Amino acid sequence: MIDIDKIRADFPILNEKVNGKPLVYLDNAATSQTPIQVINSIVDYYSKINSNIHRGVHTLSQKATDAYEQARIKVQKHFNAKNNYEIILTAGTTHSINIVATGFTSILKKDDEIIVSALEHHSNIVPWQMLCERTGAILKVIPMNEEGELLMNEYNNLLSEKTKLVFVNHVSNALGTINPIEEIIKKAHNVGAAVLIDGAQSCPHIKPDVQKLDVDFYVASAHKLCGPTGVGMLYGKEEWLNKLPPYQGGGEMIKEVTFEKTTYADLPHKFEAGTPNIAGGIAFGTALDYMNEIGFNNIAAYENELLTYATTKLLEIEGLKIYGTSKNKTSVISFNIGSIHPYDIGSIIDKLGIAVRTGHHCAQPIMDFYKIPGTVRASFSFYNTKKEIELLVEALKRAKTMLS
Repeated sequence: MIDIDKIRADFPILNEKVNGKPLVYLDNAATSQTPIQVINSIVDYYSKINSNIHRGVHTLSQKATDAYEQARIKVQKHFNAKNNYEIILTAGTTHSINIVATGFTSILKKDDEIIVSALEHHSNIVPWQMLCERTGAILKVIPMNEEGELLMNEYNNLLSEKTKLVFVNHVSNALGTINPIEEIIKKAHNVGAAVLIDGAQSCPHIKPDVQKLDVDFYVASAHKLCGPTGVGMLYGKEEWLNKLPPYQGGGEMIKEVTFEKTTYADLPHKFEAGTPNIAGGIAFGTALDYMNEIGFNNIAAYENELLTYATTKLLEIEGLKIYGTSKNKTSVISFNIGSIHPYDIGSIIDKLGIAVRTGHHCAQPIMDFYKIPGTVRASFSFYNTKKEIELLVEALKRAKTMLS
């Protein structure tokens, strides 16, 4: 069970006022808010053990290194990776995807095929387009239907012995659709293709088990999981991480350097050049501790309750249309009201203290499919309440009256 009052007390920002109104934060798909426990872990790092890691023999360096590596182990356990060195700590999901996309430059050949879905964030489209430009590989797309679901029969038709890599998001950031990644992974493996799953939007709601999924790569960002910005993770099977070349060169990722030749460090350091976001990495571990203490089953049940309630209340507004009506979705609702531009709605309800996202949500192909400029997106987290949903509905009604 969720103790909503106790949880909300952990988030200082929820006491803020925006334009003189109590903040109603419903933009969780863009970034979650940060509990005091995570904030304190960042303060503690800089106050007590601020030092570079892996290099120093002095006490502070050793303490910082231990804390950072303990965070890696927390990430490993959370995602159930087999080995802690299969967890690469990165700057976030986009960075993680680019590590893999760049690495495949040396693997793909001209006319090899890679598959993406129509539901992707731009971060899981553009790096692969760049990869195709470098290698001559061909990008193919799994289409979607009006409900915002992937057409799996079409996916079956796209797969062939030419398919080398498949990449889809676990959950659509724009629509909330939960994709059938178990089926996608299994069928890709049947033709010998590797699979990367973008878990940026799923991880706040679902606890993935990468071994059970048998996925080759899984990526996520801490700031969607009540952690800080600028840190995330790339999980990769050991065999694949060993096949990929380093993403960038520098300190820490080397074993030996001479002017004639450089040899690279073992995993995970091969992909972790330079000084990392040490405080962020430690705080990432703290954020996972926090969410696991609440329990992902509890989080999922409560957020589903919010989703059901919000869907019912929003559909009471005449002219409101929801995009993304899959039965299998997380707590995200994308909608428009009549012909009113989503930006205008977002601007008005911001004056009432309500934060939502408007636009194409870095998923422009989805908006092109629906032939719309964008949507208003309300996304709910476990610290939101039904009262906040009611305030959203009242604000939307007011905006509709003003803009009609």
